[in-house]
Amino acid sequence: MGTLRAFGAMGFLCLSMAITIGMAKAEQASRWMPIGGLSRPPIGHLGFCQDHPNECVKPAPLRSPSEPPQPLSTSIIVAIAALNTRVNGAIVARSDQELYGVEEHWAFPASGYGDCEDYVLEKRRELMAMGVDAANLLITVVKKLDGTGHAVLTLRSDQGDFILDNLDWRIRPWRETSYRYIKRQSSTDPAQWRLVETYGDPLVSSVGR
Repeated sequence: MGTLRAFGAMGFLCLSMAITIGMAKAEQASRWMPIGGLSRPPIGHLGFCQDHPNECVKPAPLRSPSEPPQPLSTSIIVAIAALNTRVNGAIVARSDQELYGVEEHWAFPASGYGDCEDYVLEKRRELMAMGVDAANLLITVVKKLDGTGHAVLTLRSDQGDFILDNLDWRIRPWRETSYRYIKRQSSTDPAQWRLVETYGDPLVSSVGR
């Protein structure tokens, strides 16, 4: 009986350790978005690739899906945070309808005006000029709490996925935002998109700041 009790206590301890380790691994994994199968590119991104083909070309040699994400140092974090704040303050939010007379048009900010995806494109362009690989700067489509579509920029890093957003000056871990994540660019092909969560294909126009 004593042996059985000892075994029971040991078994409970092992089970507890297994659960703790499993939770720690799940928490570690949740730092990065769970990426699924292929998805249709947003209509606006298709048009953007036609206007700016160099922004949507596969790298040569092709990147591996297991390629390590951006290492984050203090200097990199400070530089990215400063850029996010500066771009947010430099662009005045205007809808695509106001700027171009259409519901959805992705472009670099025109004369200091732009919609949510225009902020994203400008941040991506400037961060690439700073030396951040395009594989770690992924346009991402989300839904806000009110159900409207929105675009943010995901920074893939060795510490997790972080969000640069024109509606927030902070750079936050993706799980700490209030968004429902729909799809984002592939890290191996900027013209390809993959699902994060299968909630459909909303338009992403948003001008709130």
